[in-house]
Amino acid sequence: MSNTKETINEINKRRTFAIISHPDAGKTTLTEKFLLYGGAINMAGSVKGKATARHAVSDWMEIEKQRGISVTSSVLQFNFEGCCINILDTPGHQDFSEDTYRTLMAADSAVMVIDASKGVEAQTRKLFKVCAMSHIPIFTFINKLDRDAMDTFDLLDDIENNLGIATCPMNWPIGSGKNFKGIYDRREGHIVTFADTQKGTKEGTETIIDLTDKEGIETHVGDEAFEKLQGEIELLDGAGAEYDLERVRKGELTPVFFGSALQNFGVELFLHHFLKMATPPMGRTSADGEMIDPFERDFTAFVFKIQANMNKAHRDRVAFMRICSGRYDANKEVKHVQSGKVMRLSQPQQLMADERKILSEAYAGDIMGVFDPGIFAIGDTVCMPKDNVVYQGIPTFAPEHFARVRQVDTMKRKQFVKGISQIAQEGAIQIFQEFNTGLEEIIVGVVGILQFDVLKFRLQSEYNVDIILENLPYEHIRWVDNDNIDMASIIGTSDMKKIKDMHDRPLLLFVNEWSVGMTIERNEGLMLSEFKRN
Repeated sequence: MSNTKETINEINKRRTFAIISHPDAGKTTLTEKFLLYGGAINMAGSVKGKATARHAVSDWMEIEKQRGISVTSSVLQFNFEGCCINILDTPGHQDFSEDTYRTLMAADSAVMVIDASKGVEAQTRKLFKVCAMSHIPIFTFINKLDRDAMDTFDLLDDIENNLGIATCPMNWPIGSGKNFKGIYDRREGHIVTFADTQKGTKEGTETIIDLTDKEGIETHVGDEAFEKLQGEIELLDGAGAEYDLERVRKGELTPVFFGSALQNFGVELFLHHFLKMATPPMGRTSADGEMIDPFERDFTAFVFKIQANMNKAHRDRVAFMRICSGRYDANKEVKHVQSGKVMRLSQPQQLMADERKILSEAYAGDIMGVFDPGIFAIGDTVCMPKDNVVYQGIPTFAPEHFARVRQVDTMKRKQFVKGISQIAQEGAIQIFQEFNTGLEEIIVGVVGILQFDVLKFRLQSEYNVDIILENLPYEHIRWVDNDNIDMASIIGTSDMKKIKDMHDRPLLLFVNEWSVGMTIERNEGLMLSEFKRN
């Protein structure tokens, strides 16, 4: 069945993007400002709550509010200039790159936020690689120009050299820090200056000055800054990459915008241009290589994230789905492909961080959360009962840090097992057992060390269980790919440990990387892999 004209129009309005950045580049602040312009919140609260004591709208978990960093990706939706925008806010902190990776799988484009005083940082590089893997268009917002910034040309070189992507500045900053006067819009050929935005809590008024308006330039910009700008524009027009939408959409060229999210400088300009350049929802490839067209096909979706206890009053689990095609109708039954079950999705909702609204319908490009009774796993597909689509799985990253976990109070065994299993199903941690024992000894593996803190905090606050973590020296993990292998017969090295995951799949842990090669040499035909697809 093909979709109605109305459905096609709705899908065409959708723009779904993820925001990525290094910690503290101002990503959460920028997200808030988008919502301010979209009318979703009237007054943006400063993220760490300095001048305005409010927590960011998209940082909802207790630990995030306390530390001022985004730990889990949240999803926000708003309307602006006739488009319906879905923002996936990702954790900037390096320990949560796995969550970010999964979130990028659900986005059609990415906005990369860079701190103007620091340029490209380690985390941005890592996340950028992930974007490059998924070939999604990348838009760059260079933030914090209200502070002293690096030379603008150096910033562009930094992006090109570090990330290997060509840059095309869509606008150009005039000064930075105390001397930040505004932005020159290259397309329109005029200068935009910004006035008071009450520390960024309201939309500011902007003055547009034509380049021929000598008096306006003298008043708002000053002759010296204007002369410098003219020199830079000349250089830019001669040497910069040409704007080419085709290359942008292939992820080969990134349009660059400048501004200050905190002061609302350049945010609306960015949004306005972004909506023109970003694509409506793109087709996705199924596991057997078929391209599923979002406009032609009936409803299909895949699960990219699972989150437990978003509402502390109710022990709940929410599966986040990205709708890939068609229109979702809450009254119709759908099929969970992996289990073969046909059912109505329970409490389908759209989330504004921790505020929810129940949905009756949604369209390709939208993200919805559904109540999960424990059947969904990351990477699962949902489609119409008569359809048969399976989307490609999402890879699981290999953990790099391991610890043995025990509960302090042995009477709380049940809560401990429930809590740790729940958090593992969300994909934030991976849990393993000694090869020949039950759940007495649980070994936890994480990609980043901060996840141990999150585990401890969440078991305490959500399940009332205190734990002791004992760090283990292992750093390398390999899944054993041979079917029906007798683990006892594997001849390993002295620094090797045999374990199994929660699906009873056998794995090996090593302290040293060279032990992996030695073990393969000692066991003919042994096949080991670094990560598994869910």
